[in-house]
Amino acid sequence: MLRRDRFDDLARRQLDLFATDESALIAEAEDADAAWTKASRDDSEELFGDYQLIVDAVGERLYDVRETYASSLDERTAEEYRRTFNRAASKRFRPYATFLEED
Repeated sequence: MLRRDRFDDLARRQLDLFATDESALIAEAEDADAAWTKASRDDSEELFGDYQLIVDAVGERLYDVRETYASSLDERTAEEYRRTFNRAASKRFRPYATFLEED
């Protein structure tokens, strides 16, 4: 039997809004990923650096979404919410969610 976390729906809705609000930045990250993976050996290092900066920006914004809500909860509840949010963000935005996992 699958157990549904009490924050599953909230995290999904927050990530839906995030995808809409940050669609330009996510598209920029996807373009940067394509650029560096298709780049020549001479250009790939610099383009990867550009890609990583964008990935970090997306990750920081995910972190801000998570922490803004978590700050309104008591510590125990906030940890439960963070686990749920991290799990959902990792499924939906895997390349950008590593910033959350490092926290």
